[in-house]
Amino acid sequence: MKARITRISTYLPADTLTSDEVERRIRGYRPPRGIVERMTGIRRRHVASDDQQASDLAVEAAKELAADVDLLIFASASQDLVEPATAHIVAAKLGLSCPVFDVKNACNSLLNGIQVAEGLIVSGSYRRVLVCSGETPSRAIRWRVRDRAQFVDAFAGYTLSDAGAAVLVEADPTRGIFYREFSADSRAWAIGTLPGGGSMHPRDPDYSYFRGDGRRLKEAFELIGPDLFLNALKHTGLTWDDFAVIAVHQVALPYLKVLSQALDLPEDRLVITLPDHGNCASATLPLQLAHAREGDRVALLGLGGGISMGVMLADL
Repeated sequence: MKARITRISTYLPADTLTSDEVERRIRGYRPPRGIVERMTGIRRRHVASDDQQASDLAVEAAKELAADVDLLIFASASQDLVEPATAHIVAAKLGLSCPVFDVKNACNSLLNGIQVAEGLIVSGSYRRVLVCSGETPSRAIRWRVRDRAQFVDAFAGYTLSDAGAAVLVEADPTRGIFYREFSADSRAWAIGTLPGGGSMHPRDPDYSYFRGDGRRLKEAFELIGPDLFLNALKHTGLTWDDFAVIAVHQVALPYLKVLSQALDLPEDRLVITLPDHGNCASATLPLQLAHAREGDRVALLGLGGGISMGVMLADL
């Protein structure tokens, strides 16, 4: 028995912010005009309304896929509350009574959620699993900046975009996910963080903003190298040309270019979502995967803070 991704759905809030609007919204320190788009390639990003929670974005994406599921996994970097699992809130809003739980691994959350769903389906525990995500990282953007150093520390936040995604994974006797591999270098966990709300910083509001060092994060991924992705081709005997869609996590166009060159990815197989949608965290891969059709062979290449990497190959 295999596990097959049978349906993909995404939801993008209607409200958007251009990179120019982001810069004009920053108070205190005034960044050089045009620096956000110049450094990232992002023209605009989506912003959830004040009354939308992470669970609401997941529900908007999942509501057409939720019939007859026997497990719901909420797999997201964002969450409604520390406790209980946001999956319960999503299930309640969808009217589901199946088992639920959360999976959390930064921008690789949804990819890991699919990994878990596959394992549970292949083991015979479930047959129809809904994996969904609701990302609201715009709530963690620092808008009042005291100086250039704090602007640099907060810069990664200006790439972030809100989105919802849902992926239905079902048992299939013949086709589906046929390769997966994951790795991590957890020594680099402190490079990019959203510190507030946990046991380290439970109440200090200054820790409620995303902070990170993009240069160090890029160097950490480069230190690991591309072998995880290239080994997927070696082990399966495939080339990138065998895939209809290659979905890659996207945080900035210069980083995507470096990765594409290192892996020799064919440009016509990539779906570039970053300029018009920003960094949608764990919803980024399904946003690209939604361009694939039933019967397509697809590759999912995941990169997440912490740091972690993942590759999944599948026949839809």
